[in-house]
Amino acid sequence: MQTMFDCMEFQSFGPGEVVDFFYSSSSPVCAPQDPDPDPDPDQHQDLASFFPELIESDWQQHRCSQSVGSQSSNSSSSSDDLFASPTSLPPPPRTYKPCFVCQDKSSGYHYGVSACEGCKGFFRRSVQKNMVYTCHRDRNCIINKITRNRCQYCRLQRCFAAGMSKEWNKDHNAAAAAVQRAVRNDRNRRKGKKEAVKMTIMETYELTAELGLVVEKICKAHRETFPSLCQLGKYTTNSSSDHRIQLDLGLWDKFSELATKCIIKVVEFAKRVPGFTGLTIADQITLLKAACLDILILRICTRYTPDQDTMTFSDGLTLTRTQIHNAGFGPLTDQVFTFAGQLLPLEMDDTESGLLSAICLVSGDRHDLEEPLKVEVLQEPLLEALKIYSRKRRPSMPLMFPKALMKITDLRSISAKGAERVVTLKLEIPGSMPPLIKEMLEDLQNLEKQP
Repeated sequence: MQTMFDCMEFQSFGPGEVVDFFYSSSSPVCAPQDPDPDPDPDQHQDLASFFPELIESDWQQHRCSQSVGSQSSNSSSSSDDLFASPTSLPPPPRTYKPCFVCQDKSSGYHYGVSACEGCKGFFRRSVQKNMVYTCHRDRNCIINKITRNRCQYCRLQRCFAAGMSKEWNKDHNAAAAAVQRAVRNDRNRRKGKKEAVKMTIMETYELTAELGLVVEKICKAHRETFPSLCQLGKYTTNSSSDHRIQLDLGLWDKFSELATKCIIKVVEFAKRVPGFTGLTIADQITLLKAACLDILILRICTRYTPDQDTMTFSDGLTLTRTQIHNAGFGPLTDQVFTFAGQLLPLEMDDTESGLLSAICLVSGDRHDLEEPLKVEVLQEPLLEALKIYSRKRRPSMPLMFPKALMKITDLRSISAKGAERVVTLKLEIPGSMPPLIKEMLEDLQNLEKQP
């Protein structure tokens, strides 16, 4: 016995570990064995799905070597003398990744991604208030800790690109609360408090009767003022289809005639939006002038045929990109076609196009409104209807609703340049601008310039 203890090394073990002694005459060793490496691996897996930042790697085993001196043959020792009590290690520090938007120091996971407090607050305000921003450059601004406040449009785009979602945060918080409740219930059962608890987290996306009526009215108004592509008898023209020129007067005459008719249809659609005619006449005119070009561009872009790179007007006239440039779009052409291509992945139907048009129209942030709060209240059911309808139509694609809303920002950017194009067109056409186009679109430049 004395010979064994003279050369035995001791280590301290954590609670729950089984100690197995084995030794030889030359090097006795005491080593731990774990009879059950992971009695409940699913428990850690479930927690990891809700709290990824709180699950750390396996704890490092704390070992210490200890030499024991010579023992007398008549001395007695107990197990408490042989093994040291395990030391209590401090919990590892909580670590987060950098902010996925601006690379600043992250304060945690917000709206689905690792983000700093600044980007979390910016995203929350932008989504809750349905803010619409405009980039004054090329919509590819660098977003970092220093430049993040310079361009709100690019910063919000970066938030969406990083994966931030208002719906994710709500679902995540609900799931986290469910886990905490389950832990409390488990503790109560251990104490003898037998409780049968059923916990079901289910978010339904069903339109209420009131919202269903709104959707029905908007869809009907949209279809009756804007026939779909499949309802039109397409026809083409060979006029100036070879190369781009400054302006084809023949195509301009046809385009201005069609544009006038389309503006009339937009006014008719606006009057059928629930609550719009209840606004003051001044606010109705302000909203129509501000949103008319947005709706016109959205409508023509839904009639884009990518295979032929053409767009079809309401009478069936189908023009190529070159012809549309020569008809009066000019430098605005490529931007409109790019936007049309970006709409294709959304696969919006008539209901979604109509609701998005109505949201563009009823926007409380337009300048010179007499009752902006009333306009915002009018917009709320439209936003809720589009959200629920798009979620119900695409259950596996929860980000389609915010992506659709972001198209309003693109539309406003195109409309601002469209208003400038209307002014330059006056210098290119031989006669005067058609009166309705002049009244509805030329004044848009003045609205855009207001602070």
